[in-house]
Amino acid sequence: MPFTPFHFGPGAALHALAPRRISFLAFCAANVVVDVEPLYYMLTHQYPLHRFFHTFVGVAVAIGLTVALFIGLLKVGAKVHCIPNLFGWKSLTLLPVVIGAVLGSYTHIVLDGLMHGDIQPLAPFSTANPFQGLVSLGALHWLCIYAGAFGLVTMAIRKLQCRRRAQSSRP
Repeated sequence: MPFTPFHFGPGAALHALAPRRISFLAFCAANVVVDVEPLYYMLTHQYPLHRFFHTFVGVAVAIGLTVALFIGLLKVGAKVHCIPNLFGWKSLTLLPVVIGAVLGSYTHIVLDGLMHGDIQPLAPFSTANPFQGLVSLGALHWLCIYAGAFGLVTMAIRKLQCRRRAQSSRP
């Protein structure tokens, strides 16, 4: 299913490990950009569902699209002040956006490669899918859930610590 939240679990964990270096928003956006392709093929009843954007070559284009989208939004956001700054997206800088998009895109290919038989991540060089069946579908889902839980708990703890420090530094 396109836009699966399972992909966001590893993104939450990676962001929690390096919050200033990895944009979780860019990670998620890159996953959605990659999954526009199977959504289109699902809606038009064309198979296979996973094609160009589900290859290591194709995700390079998805990374470029994601970064360009963020650059455009940041420029618009700087000029149009009535756009809400949800999740602090207006304060993002280019490097965390690029790193988030790269990690989001490439983990997407690996995770989908583990799950879907129609993916050829090495195309156009090979039709092989070296990831298919390395772990069970259940184990894959639980890994993504545990990664997401780790990320959310770590981010919540950091937020609480930050608030406590701010409160203790007040006169």
